[in-house]
Parts: sequence; structure tokens; C-alpha cells
Amino acid sequence: MKRLTFELRKQIESDLGLNIPFVKGRDNPVKNCWHFSTDGNAVDEIFYCELDFIDGMNRIWIVSRKFDIIILAFSLMDTHVHFILYGTLEECRRFMHEYMRRTSQYIAHQHGDKNKLDGVPINYQEIDTDFYLKTAICYTLRNAPVGGLPYTAWNYPWSSGPLYFCQKNTWCSPSWLQCPESPTAGKGLHRQRKTFKTRTPADEAVPMVGKIVFPGAYVAYVIVEQLFKSCKSFQFFMGFTKESDVESRGGAISHLSIPMQEMRQHKTEVCKELFGVERVTTLSTAQRIRLARTLRARYNSSIKQIVRLCGLVYSEVSGMI
Repeated sequence: MKRLTFELRKQIESDLGLNIPFVKGRDNPVKNCWHFSTDGNAVDEIFYCELDFIDGMNRIWIVSRKFDIIILAFSLMDTHVHFILYGTLEECRRFMHEYMRRTSQYIAHQHGDKNKLDGVPINYQEIDTDFYLKTAICYTLRNAPVGGLPYTAWNYPWSSGPLYFCQKNTWCSPSWLQCPESPTAGKGLHRQRKTFKTRTPADEAVPMVGKIVFPGAYVAYVIVEQLFKSCKSFQFFMGFTKESDVESRGGAISHLSIPMQEMRQHKTEVCKELFGVERVTTLSTAQRIRLARTLRARYNSSIKQIVRLCGLVYSEVSGMI
């Protein structure tokens, strides 16, 4: 994740309309902000137990270090995930696909269920105003209570909800009611690799809360607090936001196709990765379907475009991809 330098902070404030005076009834334009989510009906479970959720939380920190993005809010549910991200669409999309790829690898290793997330659609919406940004953040944080789980949006432990408008550096989830401690800097490489399941050691002290990286280390909660301006406003939007406010948009942008030339390049790369060849004509029907599912999961282009690229018949395989 990008460091919040002075220059970056100013750029974010400009893109999110935070430097524009508040005028009641007027929405300020927002740029480079996206709501990403996975389809909650695509799989029965992504996170099976508390250990999976802990690993999923730490995976956010690990993956976010590789991309030029800012995480504003997130929620991990047992069947799907939500992220509110700032950055270019391509960089945010790469983050999401890498996070889901690593999650699929974890499931295969931990539970023996290989390629479980290969066909899970990753959807995204453009966030174009500060009002809708507040709405999307609250929608993300309200997933747990709306889903019937015995939590409020402020204390669900597998989200960024407990971060906002709290005492500095405090993680107020009941699962870890304590301040961050035990930074990893100076610890042995073996211990770091075991904790984070990565061969790349942390290059700085990483504040830990129990077994997880303190979410404040990778969520720009200060930006979110600046957006809402006060705890009272945050609470108002949390109570005001309805699921239909977000779902009525239908995620229309998520159905737009990547340009054909770009998808041809991705197809060649994935084909070589999966089967060691570059030409689809050498693949069997089963292999072409697997290729199509992988392209769909990674790049979320339209099914018709992917079917065409893989040399399949849309009417025969559209329900299988």
C-alpha cells in the first residue's frame, strides 16, 4: 500500500473532494475510488473458521504492500469480501485478483479444495461523489449485522469497522480489545515467514494485535475520518445507508469488457501458465473451459468476449463459466 506522504495526502484530498468546503445538499466529485466485491452466491464458503479469517486479515497487509493503492474500508464475510479502494482501476483490480488468488491457494493448502475460487466473479463500481463514497463505506461495514451476525458495524472483528473514530492506535473489536503491540521488526526471518506465510520479510516494524497485523497499518482510516468529519456524521450515515442505495446501481461498470487486444494478451499468458502452450487451438474443450473460467475470475471481462477468445460456443458453455 502507498505510504501516506504529504504529497499523496494532498492528492487524495483533491481526488476525494476533501479540500472543497461543505455545502449542504451539494455532492462533491470523487476520482479514482472503487467499490470491489466478490459474488456471495458463487461459493459456499471462503473462510471456514477463525484461523482462516486471521490468515485472511494478514493477507490484506501482505498483498497491499505490492500495489499502489489505498484501502479505505473492507469487510471479510464467510462467502464474500468487500473493499473500498483508492487508486487507478487497473492497480485496484490487480490487488483484488492477487488477494483472491492467494486466498484460493490457502484454501487448497489448508482444506484440500483446489481451484475453489477460480470461477468467483469480482465486481466493481466506480464511486463518483463524496456522498456515494460515504454510502459505500457504510454499506461495506454494515455487511455483518445486515447478514444476521451478532455484531454491530463497529465491532465485527474481520472488517475495518473498529478503526474509525476511536482512541488513537486502538483496535476496538471485542476479539482483541487491546492496543497494537509486538512489532515484528527484529524478529527472526523464520518467525516472520511463518506468521505471514511469505518469504519477503517486513522491512519495518509491523504492529501486531494478537495474531493479526493491526489493521490501522494498512487502512487509511484517517482519510475516512476526514471524509465524514465527525463521529456524529459517521453514525448518521451508518444508520441512514440502505442496501438498495448500493445494490440499485447494479455494478454496471463491472460488466464492461477489457479491450479485445488486451484480453488476447492475457489469454496467451494464462494459456501458457496453465497448459504450457500459447495457442488455444491445441487445447481440448475441457481445457478451454478451464481457461475461460480462469480469465473470467482474473479479469472479469464479459462472458461473450471470453468465450469468443477461447474458441467456444456461447450457447453451449455460458452457464459453465
